[in-house]
Amino acid sequence: MRFFEQQEQARGQTTRLLVLFALTVFGLVLAVNLALALTWRVMSFGGGGYPAYFFTVNTVMTLVFVLGGWWLETSVLEGGGEKLARRVGARETWPGSRASEQKFCNIVSELAIAASMKPPCAMVLDRVDSINAFACGWDEDDAVVAVTRGALDGLTRDELQGLVAHEFSHIREGDTRLNMRLAGMVFGLEMIFNLGKRMCEADDDGHRSVLALPGFAIKVTGSLGWLAGRALRAAVSRQREFLADARAVQFTRSKDGLGGVLRKVASQQAYGAPARPMHPSVQHMLLVNTGAANGWFDTHPSLAERIRRIYGRSMPALPAGQDDAPATRPDAIF
Repeated sequence: MRFFEQQEQARGQTTRLLVLFALTVFGLVLAVNLALALTWRVMSFGGGGYPAYFFTVNTVMTLVFVLGGWWLETSVLEGGGEKLARRVGARETWPGSRASEQKFCNIVSELAIAASMKPPCAMVLDRVDSINAFACGWDEDDAVVAVTRGALDGLTRDELQGLVAHEFSHIREGDTRLNMRLAGMVFGLEMIFNLGKRMCEADDDGHRSVLALPGFAIKVTGSLGWLAGRALRAAVSRQREFLADARAVQFTRSKDGLGGVLRKVASQQAYGAPARPMHPSVQHMLLVNTGAANGWFDTHPSLAERIRRIYGRSMPALPAGQDDAPATRPDAIF
């Protein structure tokens, strides 16, 4: 795996997608102004000019919804990563009484030294039997790495190290902060769509107000902006997963660490019980998405593609609790 090359590729793709996201917001402002301008012409039968500050008010209100949505959504992380982790069911580790959690804490400390980072808070999702993990927090000072009970019980030390290294990359690269901000922007775009939808709704007698026509214009433009924002946010998230995979190989100097984790997850998905969906607040932060795949709106690349990028070829699934056979291991990671 040429991890430096893949990191640069992922960062470049992220930058291009963020520019497209900004253009989407700008395009939405223009579309709302155009739609409301045409609506005004229809309602006034083409006569007269626009009211004073017509376009200014439209622009300001559109941006207020987008930025207001950003503020509401990002407030979920107010209080730090540990507060969010506890909200979704994680607890602090008990290294003194459980060997697997002592091993996890040791790996976190080792990787923090290797990455020249402050060690994040290590936490455990005790009631989740599938292999998964997530990192959260605004920065290194309040960062958390949480792993599931299934990861502690089903992974070797090298694999657990690869999994934790993947989450370290998300912290180091600021992916949690980026994802939360993009989620907020998408929520703001959805709010514009919902505003138009409400303006179009009929009252108890089945009558619609005079606001239904401009509401329809806002609903249509808002839906297009919302869908475009969701698709771009998911595309950014997929690139950050590729970047974190490459950084994990760089940190550990091993394909079989994270590669083994993903292959065991593939085995669980193919032959085991379906993974229980986790809290929506961390769904996009997980190592592996537990929700249904939905194409352009999927926040994670497919397991097959991630495995192929790590090994340079397709690899079979690996049952949990089983180590990879030496014959299948490539001699080099470059």
